[in-house]
Amino acid sequence: MRTRHTPLSADFLLLVVTSAALVAGGAAWLAGAPDVAHLCWAAGTVAAVVPSVAWILRTLHQGHVGVDVIAVLALGGTLAVREFLAGALIALMLATGRTLEAAAQRRASHDLSALLQHAPRSARLRTGSTVRTVPLAEVRVDDSLVVGPGEVVPVNGRVTGRNALIDESVLTGESLPVERAVGQSVRSGAVNAGGAFDLLATATEQDSAYAEIVRLARQAGAASAPVVRLADRYAAWFVPLSLVVAALAWAVGGSATSAVAVLVVATPCPLLLAAPVAIVSGLSRAARRGVVVRDGGALESLGRARTLVLDKTGTLTTGRPRVVEVSAAPRHESAEVLRQAASLDQFSPHVLAQALVDEAHRRGLRLSLPRDVQEDPGRGATGTVDGHRVRIGRAHIGPDSPAWVRAVDNQAVLDGATVVWVTADGDVTGAVLLRDPLRHDAPRTLRRLRAAGIGRLLMLTGDRAEPAREVAAVLGLDGVATEQSPADKVAAVRAERAHAVTVMVGDGVNDAPALAAADIGVAMGARGSSASSQAADVILTTDRVDRLADAMSIAVRARRIAVQSALGGMLMSLAAMVAAAFGLLPPAAGALLQEGIDVAVILNALRALLPDRAARRSLTPATEDLVHRFAAEHDDLQEVVEAVRTAADLLSGASEEQARAAVQRVHRLLTDQLLPHEHAEEHQLYPALADTLGGPESTATMSRAHAEIERLAHRIAIHLTLTDAEGRLRPENIQDLRACLYGLYSVLRLHFTQEEENYFSLAP
Repeated sequence: MRTRHTPLSADFLLLVVTSAALVAGGAAWLAGAPDVAHLCWAAGTVAAVVPSVAWILRTLHQGHVGVDVIAVLALGGTLAVREFLAGALIALMLATGRTLEAAAQRRASHDLSALLQHAPRSARLRTGSTVRTVPLAEVRVDDSLVVGPGEVVPVNGRVTGRNALIDESVLTGESLPVERAVGQSVRSGAVNAGGAFDLLATATEQDSAYAEIVRLARQAGAASAPVVRLADRYAAWFVPLSLVVAALAWAVGGSATSAVAVLVVATPCPLLLAAPVAIVSGLSRAARRGVVVRDGGALESLGRARTLVLDKTGTLTTGRPRVVEVSAAPRHESAEVLRQAASLDQFSPHVLAQALVDEAHRRGLRLSLPRDVQEDPGRGATGTVDGHRVRIGRAHIGPDSPAWVRAVDNQAVLDGATVVWVTADGDVTGAVLLRDPLRHDAPRTLRRLRAAGIGRLLMLTGDRAEPAREVAAVLGLDGVATEQSPADKVAAVRAERAHAVTVMVGDGVNDAPALAAADIGVAMGARGSSASSQAADVILTTDRVDRLADAMSIAVRARRIAVQSALGGMLMSLAAMVAAAFGLLPPAAGALLQEGIDVAVILNALRALLPDRAARRSLTPATEDLVHRFAAEHDDLQEVVEAVRTAADLLSGASEEQARAAVQRVHRLLTDQLLPHEHAEEHQLYPALADTLGGPESTATMSRAHAEIERLAHRIAIHLTLTDAEGRLRPENIQDLRACLYGLYSVLRLHFTQEEENYFSLAP
C-alpha cells in the first residue's frame, strides 16, 4: 500500500526547520563558532529524526518496510558519531523529498456531492383526486405517483395512464430519449423528457436504481487500493543491501564512522526525489494539454495501464444527435423537407429538435416562424409553416407504405439511426435520419493508446447492441458489452482489474461507480456530469478524447524518466557505498557527494517537463487555420455527397427526365464545389501537414483518393455527353453511370471520414 503522509503543512514545516538549521550552522561555522554550528546542525538532525520514526512505525503497521528506514538509521548514526553536518544534510534531503511527494499525493476519497445533488428527495403522491408532495422516504411500493415534465423519476416504477418519454442519459449514458409504454418499467434517476405521466411505485427509495448508483460509487471508491510508492518497490532489495554493506564495513574495518558513512551515501534521496520530481513534472505537462490529473499516484498508474475500458455515448461518440441524411419523397426537395421540420421545431427543447435546427442553420436555410404549434411529447409536433400544415414525429410503417418510405425505414434499421418523419398537408414529404456520430478523433486516439502500451480495449455501454457493435467494429475494439447497468459496469471493471492495471473512461452519472472502481478513472469533464468528474482520477477539461492519448504518453514518459533517475541514482549511491566501506569517503564528504547525486537525479527528472522529441510535432497557426477552413468546407459539401446518392437512386425507377436532371445537378456540384475543394486540399493542406505527419508519404493514400474522385467525376461528365438524338441518357449506359455514382458516393464517404479522423482532428 502507499504510505500515508502527514499533511502538506507539516512536511513544509520540516523543510523550513531543516533548511534554517543547515543555513544557521553554516553561518556560525563561517563566523568562527564551531560549537554553535554543531548545535544547529544537530538540532536539524533531531528535528528530522522524530517524524522519520513516525513514518517507519506507520509503514511497519501497514506490513512493509520502506526506504525511510535507511534515512532514520543514517540520521541516528550521524548523531552517534557526532557527524552533525552530515546529519543536517540528510535531514534537508529527506524533508525535500517528503515535501515534493506530498504535493502529488492522492486524495483520500472521492467526492460524491454531485451524485447526491442530483438524487431526488421528494415525490408527488396521488391520493384519489389530490396530489401532494411528500418526502421520498415515505413512498411505499404500489403508491401512485405523478412525474411532471423535467422532473427526476423518484423511485423505480411502472408507467400508468399514458406513455412516457424518458431521458435515461443519467443511467445509461444514451443521449436519445426513449419512449416507455404503459406497463413498462422506469428507473429512478431518469428524467421526464415529455409530458406528465403517472407512475406506480415498484420499489422504495433505498431499493431504487439511483440509490444503488450512490452506494456502488462509495463502495468502489473505498475498495480502490492506493498506489504503491515507486521508491518502496525498489526498497525490497536496496534497504537490505545497504544494511549489509554498512555491517560489513563496521565488522571488517572496525570503524563505526565508516558504517555511518555507508548509510549516509545510501540515504535513498534519489529514490525519494526522482519519482516525485518526474511525476510532478508530468502532472504539469499534462495540465498544459488540458488534462487534470488529481495526483502523482494516478499519473504513475496511468503509465502502467494495459487495459482501457470506455463508455460509448459522449466518450467515443459526440453525445449529441446529428442529422446524417435527409430523404425526400418523389417530387420533393430534401432542403425544403429539412427547412419545414426545423422551422416547426426551432422553439422545442427536445434534443432531436435542436439537431434539426442546427443542421438547417449549417446548410444556410431560412427558417420561417411557425404558428399554432402543438407538441405531443413522445409523438411529435404539429404546426403551420408558410401556410402548410406540417407535422413531424413518428409514423406507422407497413407493407402498404410507399417503397421509398420502406427503404428509409430499412436504412434506419441498418444504420442504427432515429427517423423523424415530415408530413405537409397530410402527405409524407420526407424523413430526417439522426445518429450520435463517432468522434472524429476517436480512431486516431485509440491507435495512439495502443502504441503507448494499452493492449486491451473494451467498450461498456447502456446503449442497444446494434449501434454499439457498429462503433466497436469501426474502432477495432477487443470487446463490447451492451445494455450495461451501473452495477454491470462495476463488475466488468473489477474483472479487468484482476488481470491488469485498468483505466475506465466515461462522462455520465451512470459511469461514476465504474470510474471509482477502476485503477484510474478518466472523466470527460468538459461536457460530462460533475459526478463522473468528481469520481475520477483524471479529468479531460477539453471535449477531446485524444487528450487521453496525450496524457497516456506523458504518463509513460514521466514514469520511464522516474525509473531511470531512481536506478541511476542508486547505482551512483552503490559506488559511493563501496568507497565509504573502505574508508575512502567520510560521512560529511559522503553527504556532499550525495547532494551532488541528488542534483543530477533532479535535473534528469525535470526532463519530464520538456516535450518528447519523438512525439508528433504540433500544428503551426497557419496550418491550423487551413485545417479549420477545410473542415468547414467538408460540412458544406455534405449536400454534394447526398446529391450523388440521390442521383444514383433516381436512375432506378424514376423518370428519365428526373434522373437526367439529378445527374446534371451532380455534375454542376462536382465541377463548381467538390473538385476545387479536393484540388485545394492536394496543393495547400497536404503539403502543410507533411511536416507534422512525417513527410509527403503520410498523405499519399489521401492523394490517391483524390485521383479516384476526379476519375469518377470525369466519367460521369462523359456519360452526360453520350446521349441519344433527343438528349436523353442512353439505356445501355445507365448501369455504368449508376455504378459510377454509387462508387463516387462510397469513395467520398470514406475519404471524408479518413480526413476528418486523421487530419481535421489534429486541430482543436
